[in-house]
Amino acid sequence: MRPIVLEVEDLSVYFGGLRAVEAVSFYIKKGQIVGLIGPNGAGKTTIFNLLTGVYAPTRGAIYLDEKSILKKKTWQRSQMGMARTFQNIRLFKDMSVIDNVKTAMNNQLDYTMLSGVFRGPGYRKEERAVSRRAHDLLDVMGLDAQADEYARNLPYGQQRKLEIARALASNPRVLLLDEPAAGMNPTETAELLQTIRMVRDRFDLSVLLIEHDMSFVMDICEYIFVLDYGRIIAAGEPEDVRNNPQVIEAYLGGEALGADDDA
Repeated sequence: MRPIVLEVEDLSVYFGGLRAVEAVSFYIKKGQIVGLIGPNGAGKTTIFNLLTGVYAPTRGAIYLDEKSILKKKTWQRSQMGMARTFQNIRLFKDMSVIDNVKTAMNNQLDYTMLSGVFRGPGYRKEERAVSRRAHDLLDVMGLDAQADEYARNLPYGQQRKLEIARALASNPRVLLLDEPAAGMNPTETAELLQTIRMVRDRFDLSVLLIEHDMSFVMDICEYIFVLDYGRIIAAGEPEDVRNNPQVIEAYLGGEALGADDDA
């Protein structure tokens, strides 16, 4: 049996009198690709923000590899093995492709301040290692030929891949993808599906993704949790979720399952 990598227990958060997430519990096993879906305003991105430390929960617990991360800051959670991408791509558009990847490796550098100031042997050795790893990640994503290009010059689909490469640079155990297929055409979406499976296998990751493209979700996810008004209303394998009456009702009919989802 695969071990549990990420576990959430009774997670809740209130903003004033507004209940954004209520008593949410779920877990992700090693190597799983899990979907978190729901209609607009269901609380999906709020859960991502709770997982990554952007918001503090009103109550509940979050465990990464059986260790509580509830009191950890965002950068500490990253060091412990959690990385994310965003619904709206957040690259450093005026930096090169390779420098975007390198920014995620700062906490992996091991040289003294003096060596950095004077560009000593320790500095040069570490910088060479970082450059090699960044090129390796770009090669995996099919972007190494564009390493010296400005990130803003990449096509949209490649910018998505670059954001994933940057997330991988932090050596995550769990990768959180917030609407990775948003804005992609069918060809780009198909390539992304294969890319996510490839990085899951190559880097031995667990993946939790939010996505409004239901055909994408059903094709890639092994297990799906469905949110509505901040609560989990259904969970199961894709076919079970697709045919769940509560899920169909939450989406106002099967034809609405692919509607845009911003929450």
